[in-house]
This record gives sequence, C-alpha cells and structure tokens, in this order.
Amino acid sequence: MKTNQQFNRILVIDDDEDVLLSARLFLKQHANILHTEKDPRLIPSLLRNESYDIILLDMNFTQDSTSGVEGFHWLDTILEVDPDAVVILITAFGDVDLAVRAIKAGAVDFVLKPWQNEKLLATLSSAMKLRQSREEVNHLRSRQDQLSADLDRKFQDLLGVSTAMQRVFDTVRKVAGTDADVLILGENGTGKELVARALHRQSRRANQAFITVDMGAVSETLFESELFGHVKGAFTDAKEPRAGRFEIASAGTLFLDEIGNLPLTLQSKLLTVLENRTVTRLGSNKPVPIDVRLICATNHDIHGMVSRSQFRQDLLYRINTVEIHLPPLKERAEDIPLLVDHFLEVYCRKYQKPPKSLSQAALEKLKKYSWPGNVRELRHSVERAVILGEGRVLQPDSFPCSGSDTREEDGLVFEDFNMEKVEKIIIRKAIEKHGGNISGAARELGYTRSALYRRLGKYGL
Repeated sequence: MKTNQQFNRILVIDDDEDVLLSARLFLKQHANILHTEKDPRLIPSLLRNESYDIILLDMNFTQDSTSGVEGFHWLDTILEVDPDAVVILITAFGDVDLAVRAIKAGAVDFVLKPWQNEKLLATLSSAMKLRQSREEVNHLRSRQDQLSADLDRKFQDLLGVSTAMQRVFDTVRKVAGTDADVLILGENGTGKELVARALHRQSRRANQAFITVDMGAVSETLFESELFGHVKGAFTDAKEPRAGRFEIASAGTLFLDEIGNLPLTLQSKLLTVLENRTVTRLGSNKPVPIDVRLICATNHDIHGMVSRSQFRQDLLYRINTVEIHLPPLKERAEDIPLLVDHFLEVYCRKYQKPPKSLSQAALEKLKKYSWPGNVRELRHSVERAVILGEGRVLQPDSFPCSGSDTREEDGLVFEDFNMEKVEKIIIRKAIEKHGGNISGAARELGYTRSALYRRLGKYGL
C-alpha cells in the first residue's frame, strides 16, 4: 500500500537477499535514497560516503546464528562512525531480552521479519522524527556554542592595536571584575556601548541582564516611569503595573547612555536612587531595593558641564568611580587596517559576497580621512563599499565620502550645488561642531534625532 509518508536516506543491511528485495520493493516508494547491502564489513565505507537518516540492521549474519552478537558488533561500529545514527535492529526471532539489550546499546527500535509493511512504516516514521529532533538539538547546541564563544571573546568588535586602545583594554580588564561605577567618555561612534558590554561580559554579573537606556531619548515626563517603574493607575495610560529599568537590571548591569543629556531637574532624582540603592515606583510609596552595576557614557565635556552648572558635581562623583576615555578614530589611524579587515569579513558574510580586500591606495585614503563619525562612520563606509564595490579588491572610488573631499568640506566650499551633496557636507560639519553629539547636531540642523539618523544612514556617515 503506497502512502504519502516520505523519507530521505535509508540504508538496509541484511545477508538475506530476499529480505533486501522486499525492502527495495516496499521502501523505494517511500525513500528518496535507498541503499541495500549484504556485507556488513562495508558499513564503515558506506557511512563515510553517505549520511543516512535511518539504518535497518540485521541482528544475525552467520547461518543458523540467533544470538544477535553480530548485530550488536555492527551496531557499535555504526555508532562509532556516527554517534547520532538512528538504527533499527531487525531479526527473525522475537526476543524481549534481546530487544531491551538492543535499545540499551543504542538502537532506537526493534522489528521482526518478515515485517508487516504498515508496522514497519510506522516504526520508520517514529525513527525519522527522532532523527530530526537530534539534528535540531545539534543545530541549537552549535549555535549556543558559537554564541558562547562570541561572548567569551574579550572585546568582540572593540578592536585596536594602538597605544590608546591598549590602555582602554587594560582598564577594562582591571575594572570589569569589580562593581565600581564606570563613566565612559568619547565622541559619538567611538564604541562606548561596546566598552560597556565588554565590562559586563567580563564581570561577575555576566549571566544577568544588561539593560541599556538612551537618556537622550527619554522625555522628562516619562523619565520616572521608564527608569523607576509605575503602579496601575499612576497616570492615565498606566493600565498595568510595570517595573522600571533599574528593577529589570537588578543583579545585572544598567547602561545609561548619553547621561550628559539628562536635565538638571532629573539629575537629583537619579542621584537619590543611586545613593539609597532603592527605587519607588511612580504612584507608590514602597521603596524597592535594587542591586545594579552602573555604567554611564557621554560624548559631552561633562567636567566642563559641571563648571558651567549644567551637571551636578555630586552626581558626577557618584557615576565616575572609574573613567574610561575612548579616543576618536583620527587619533588612532593605525587601527584602521584592522577595523577595515574586520568589517569586510562581517559584511561579506552578511551579504554573501566573495571575500574582498582594499587596494593600498584605498587604505591610504581611509587613513588620511578625519572620520568625524569615528568607527561607526568607517563601518558604514565599508558596508556600503561591500554592497556596491566591484571586484575582489576595493579601490579608492569605492569610498566616495572619504579622504580627498576632507578639505572641501572643512571649508564648506561647494563645486556644485547638488542638494544631497550640500546636505551631506552640512550634516557632517554640524556633527563635528557638536563633538559627535547627535542631539545637539539635530537641534542646530532643525531635524529630529530620528530624521538625522535616517540621513546619516542615507549618506553613509
């Protein structure tokens, strides 16, 4: 009886030619690939040449033998070659003890011959599901192993051979194992969040949550709700109680990005939480204990902000037990070849492109450019070049917004009045003026932050 049940690759091993003929006649309609073999000594070579979803193996290969010893021997051989093999043992003699021994030895099932086709098909179907489950588990395990290996890499995408970056790495190593609060300073695009994540991965809290909050994107009206949480009915839209970021990050790490954008009126509330190590949800009087490792970052001159009374000095003392200064890319040009190679590998793999490299002229062009957007701008430039560049070796013209146009942009000299070119130059100048601060540049340009980010992506900045 022919059914819709279909299998991929099946191997049948039996010294009885009639059994093999029956298997071929019945299973050929259910298997995409069906191999039959009389000589079990060929098992190792068969398994080296093909991966089978299911293997049907005779228990006895010597005439008049009923002990099953040979079947167990060849079962061991199969599992040595392929530990995940799904093997069903077959025999002409029903023996419960033998069946139990077979399952304990690694077989997945046991059938009698001559078999009933419907029963054999059901057994094969169950075995196939087991094979698929094993493959899924192995796939998930491989992914988990790769993720774990990636997390174990000390600095991941935070790369550099320069003296400045080696100082950063050294500080991360010394500080990561402590619970000291860290303040990361540096221009936009220098990798402040990467440093924060490196600190978390190498800390005792690595198995706990790493929660990020962009302080520049949190409005004053939502500040307390977002960071401290709220109870049901605390305000009009508070239909359910909600934990804030501090509670969610408790036992882990809380990363407050763009801390320099926090208004003075809210700085005192943050300071109170950090001093008391408790939060009180909006609409509640009950303090909730928190245990977070705090990491903050800003591209502002935060010490200058203190002197101008724009940032509370007591809050700065609270968040900067250790300061890490990230240098702009223009001050570590010797890292550019390493970063370019890394981004080329990442984006060639992402976009399924053949491996690419840079010509010496292209590399020199990148090294001479000032990179106001720092590593983020370099990454976007390499990504664009991988997508649009021709050939295996990328040339200088694969990087149109770099290198030779620096002087033109610095002086705001336009050789033509194409609006996109003019907009690109003005955006870059605004970002330079504000030290890489996107919020400040957006305000001066009259854009929203999201609108400016869209243009940065559009122009590869």
